[in-house]
Amino acid sequence: MKNNTLFYVLTILIFGAAMSFVLVQGKGLETDRVSRLAAHESAASTASTEPHFFSNLQRNLHHPLAVLIIQICSIMIAARIFGLLMTKIGQPSVVGEILAGIALGPSLLGLVLPEFSAFLFPEESLRRLHVLSQIGLVLFMFIIGMELNIGILKKKAQAAALISNASIMFPYFLGIVLAYFLYTPFAPPEIPFSAFALFLGISMSITAFPVLARILQERGQTHTAIGTIVITSAAANDIMGWCLLALVIAIVTAGGLMGAVGSIVLSIIYVLIMWFAVRPVLQRMAIKYDTPESINKTVVAVIFTVLMLSSYLTEIIGIHALFGAFFAGVIMPPRADFKRILSEKIEDISLVLLLPLFFVFTGLRTQIGLLNQAHLWGACLLIIGVAVLGKFAGSAVAARFVGQSWKDSLLIGALMNTRGLMELVVLNIGYDLGVISAEIFTMLVLMALATTFMTSPLIHLIEFLFKPKVEERGALKEGFNALLPFGSPQSGSRLLELACYLNLKNENDASVTAAHFSPSADVSMMEAEQHEKEAFRPIAQTAARLGVSLRKVFGVTDTVEREIVTAARENHYDIILVGSSRDIFTRDKTGGKVRGFVYQMESPVGIFIEGGFRKLDHAAVLFNSAEDKFLLKYGTRFLAADGKNRLALIDRTELRDAQQWAQAGPGSNMYWAGNRQENKQDFYKQFDIVIVSFYFWKSLKRGQQAWLKTMPSVLVINK
Repeated sequence: MKNNTLFYVLTILIFGAAMSFVLVQGKGLETDRVSRLAAHESAASTASTEPHFFSNLQRNLHHPLAVLIIQICSIMIAARIFGLLMTKIGQPSVVGEILAGIALGPSLLGLVLPEFSAFLFPEESLRRLHVLSQIGLVLFMFIIGMELNIGILKKKAQAAALISNASIMFPYFLGIVLAYFLYTPFAPPEIPFSAFALFLGISMSITAFPVLARILQERGQTHTAIGTIVITSAAANDIMGWCLLALVIAIVTAGGLMGAVGSIVLSIIYVLIMWFAVRPVLQRMAIKYDTPESINKTVVAVIFTVLMLSSYLTEIIGIHALFGAFFAGVIMPPRADFKRILSEKIEDISLVLLLPLFFVFTGLRTQIGLLNQAHLWGACLLIIGVAVLGKFAGSAVAARFVGQSWKDSLLIGALMNTRGLMELVVLNIGYDLGVISAEIFTMLVLMALATTFMTSPLIHLIEFLFKPKVEERGALKEGFNALLPFGSPQSGSRLLELACYLNLKNENDASVTAAHFSPSADVSMMEAEQHEKEAFRPIAQTAARLGVSLRKVFGVTDTVEREIVTAARENHYDIILVGSSRDIFTRDKTGGKVRGFVYQMESPVGIFIEGGFRKLDHAAVLFNSAEDKFLLKYGTRFLAADGKNRLALIDRTELRDAQQWAQAGPGSNMYWAGNRQENKQDFYKQFDIVIVSFYFWKSLKRGQQAWLKTMPSVLVINK
């Protein structure tokens, strides 16, 4: 106790001494400081009369971190808005993001609001923006490398090899010929013709593998014959294109072909080390760490280290860091789960935050105002024409040569003509190296935008010109055919069970098509494949258990409603079964989506509102008028599915039409259950499902009938 008291006393004495020293010495120091600052403040007051708060605010507004944050916010908002607008008109979101970059650059914002443009993108901030956008590109190219499954090159290898080579060599040759005419008026003065021509050839022959893959996903053609050929050709095209680009960069940076020999040799050594030394280590790691729980921070750190070191090596070799990032993705283990988990960890930050910075940085470099004379626009149109001729015609003719139909050949040409983001990457590399001038850079950016934008309209035009005849489109019309668009995986399984209760399983000529559209156009190819597997797994298992042959339709889109309508119109369907977990006549998202496409369907639509059931052996058909007699054909199909099933007919009218229909019906399993049975408490609980017409159900729900709460599962069918 005495020791504690002594300790407290000493602490108080020391603290008091320190405070006395501060007070005594501080007065003298403050006096000197005030006298020294007085002159400075008087001078400053003559230079500026602004309040101290506003001067600080202005200084903070121009702080590098504040500028970078507001730039990122503006870029993300503009990219998402333009991307969504493009998806609404059937264009890839990347087209909107490119347009957002051009809109924020000197071509639009700088022209309309030059002062605001200078505030938002000051000259001194562009270097920071460039470095950050390059980091985003490194991550993105790593993902692209992972999506390039080398194994797919074995599928359709012969056809894909010829198409890929033609789609590289023909536009490359035309690009070199074009360079002969553009070199003198447009090439930078210090760049030799060889470098300019080789680079222009590369820019003509690039295909945007990511955009092409997403278009195929949205159209549900990833696993079709044409989809496999296009994906394989684009993969080989990317690999060859990046190798040629690495060669051109080595030549340009080394000053000639002989000077590039050292870079080429080092590049070969780099590839051999990555493939035969690093790749096996990563494969062993993937076997050990193959679940989300096991891929911890250490594993991710190792992967990022490999990525960054690979980018660093190719940068110092002289073939650009992006090639190293791309190749690091290529050597990742082929295990789909491992790649998918890595992609999920990287993709959001890369695609949403960092990659739009690259689009805007490209837009800031794109000065459409430079094309202020007719001959400049003529050169731009010439570049676009040569690019389309080389890529579209070269791919289409090669596809026709290997035995594809004219329709498929033209579709392959249209898809391979897509350039998108990959073209912008190549153009920025060339611009950084000084190989192309600002005018040529702007023309090539417009070419990339035009060739990407024309892909979807070209596909629609080709399909319209080669539209099959009515009898060809009705190939499924002979039997009873059902389309099952579903959202959640479990709902698809329940819809298939319901379809079997409509006797589809017992008909040899019946056909069941399950359709699932993932509501996000921004997912990667690996994510889309995983979505497809997870979505169709329950319904595929149910189909195997019930012995039903199932046709699958899958797509990735932001316009789910429109895709369902398109899928329904491709063939004649006797019924379209769709689930709805909520009231279809409310204004919520679920109800609105179902309500939105019901009115657009040419075939009858059955909306299944599940009330919980294990089996269906006792059903009821609820009639409101003689016009609802069409429901009988679905009731009789329910009876035919199993000889033990029972069907009750309930008529709300005074005419007792249902009684007459029941008496004329097949067997005693169909019976009349009276009319106005809703007045009896818990009457409907004896049934497993009630079949009712769409417009009758609509009137009941709007009337908010209390007895509807006692209803079991309901199948609402429109005529």
